Amino acid sequence: MVNYEELRTVKQLAAEAPFVTEAKLRWWIFHADTNGLNAALIKIGGRVYIDRAEFNKWLEAQRLAPKASAA
Repeated sequence: MVNYEELRTVKQLAAEAPFVTEAKLRWWIFHADTNGLNAALIKIGGRVYIDRAEFNKWLEAQRLAPKASAA
């Protein structure tokens, strides 16, 4: 279920996440079918919104190595 409070525009997400630029987000969105980001995207009319919670899941899945579990 989508929580509208978690939806961000490209500009908003880039402002909240300083490690990524608007251009990089747009590149990821353009290639969403091949990189798996499409699960985090919602398109309404001509606007694309990013579900922040799903984006964070996608980002976590990009780790090169599994995160060590706390013992």
